[in-house]
Amino acid sequence: MNRTPILVVEDEAEVREMIADYLEAHGFAVLQAADAAAAEARLNEAELVLLDVNMPGESGVSFARRLQARTPRKPLIFVTAIGDTIDRVVGLELGADDYVAKPFDPRELVARIRAVLRRAATAPQPAATRSDLVTMGRCRLDLPACRLTGPDGEPVPLTAMEFDLLSAFARHPNRALSRDQLLDLAHRREAEPFDRSIDIRITRLRRKIEADPAHPQAIRTVRGIGYMFVPG
Repeated sequence: MNRTPILVVEDEAEVREMIADYLEAHGFAVLQAADAAAAEARLNEAELVLLDVNMPGESGVSFARRLQARTPRKPLIFVTAIGDTIDRVVGLELGADDYVAKPFDPRELVARIRAVLRRAATAPQPAATRSDLVTMGRCRLDLPACRLTGPDGEPVPLTAMEFDLLSAFARHPNRALSRDQLLDLAHRREAEPFDRSIDIRITRLRRKIEADPAHPQAIRTVRGIGYMFVPG
């Protein structure tokens, strides 16, 4: 059986072993690291990184910055202290695909991991047609290739969840979509109370596709509803 390798980066040995045992029991191959240095050595072996934010030495936030610069498409899930909103916001700003808060239900963790892996899967796609190439601000989104290119033709790094969000907009142009609808269309999970992950990702995407992110024209805010993609 092909077991997807997951890198668990957690400094508390007891917690790390508990997570590893549970994931292995649910069909994953688990790699373990107690700090950023150990995680660096095993990064290429993993298909997804489960990263604790608060670690001794180099923090999870610092490590995530290097991870995203090196392998921006590598799925990443942050583990934060419960109620630590600042860390969650920073994690999403850095391109994390999801986050879970300690203490967490191991069943929820497995569900989140599987959802992120499904989004990150890159099955072979047919050649793009005109309708599969969507102009979004100053960029172009190639839906079959899961690729965003800038005005210079160079690839623009996207996380799996950012691509899903752009894809949802591309398939529903000129239509106001609520945050709940976007969570359902792009993230395939129910909204949580006070979930602001959509707003954070919209801000990040505007920096990538808008000529003037402070005055967005492609992804517009619809007051009282949510957001709308307006093709150029």
